[in-house]
Amino acid sequence: MLQINDLRVAIEGREILTGLTLKVPAGEVHAVMGPNGAGKSTLAYALAGREGYEAVSGSATLEGVDLLALEPEQRAAAGFFLSFQYPLEIPGVPAMTFLRTALNAQRKARGQTEVSSPDFLRLVRAKADALKIAPDMLKRGLNVGFSGGEKKRFEILQMSVLEPRFAVLDETDSGLDIDALKIVSEGVNGLRAPDRAMLVITHYQRLLDYIRPDRVHVLAAGRIAASGGPELALELEREGYERYGAAA
Repeated sequence: MLQINDLRVAIEGREILTGLTLKVPAGEVHAVMGPNGAGKSTLAYALAGREGYEAVSGSATLEGVDLLALEPEQRAAAGFFLSFQYPLEIPGVPAMTFLRTALNAQRKARGQTEVSSPDFLRLVRAKADALKIAPDMLKRGLNVGFSGGEKKRFEILQMSVLEPRFAVLDETDSGLDIDALKIVSEGVNGLRAPDRAMLVITHYQRLLDYIRPDRVHVLAAGRIAASGGPELALELEREGYERYGAAA
């Protein structure tokens, strides 16, 4: 589903990803782990099309579509979703309005009809209940005054409503207590599907106790230094990343 070949990405002329190759098949959840500065968030932002993250060379395709040739909104319409490590607050934009606008914009880009207000309300309420999101939270400005756990739950609600083909979760466990971590993980696991794939970026093993990956990759010095099964995350928890820096 996602195929990255020898991807090199630079920020302000400095190369952060130095030839990264990665494949994530449909129906699978892969985890990327690595030390600070390894390039994990750079990978997420480059795939999403964030300004300033220049793909110097290499390729990244989603179901055969060249992601790097698309604008960010076109990548979203093609089925790409990014859950941010630090979701932005947007005062004056109600969370519910944001969700409906995003959903209908993507449907329009795909040539589909817009979702009516009654159908949208039913859809969101059902999905919000599963994530323990209170109705009044959806009336507030987007992420304004939300706790860390509320912001992450709302990110998963967005993902659940938009139903992307491929999702990148950038340190979605950051700032979560154990209860919020369980709720968010249940939401992510509920979105596993044969025609959907996910890439989970994290520092720590604890998230992978709840979102169990099919494969684990170690990102060090801008490239994949090692890959393995879920047991690799346990090894990293015990031994750290030091030896993978030399391998990269």
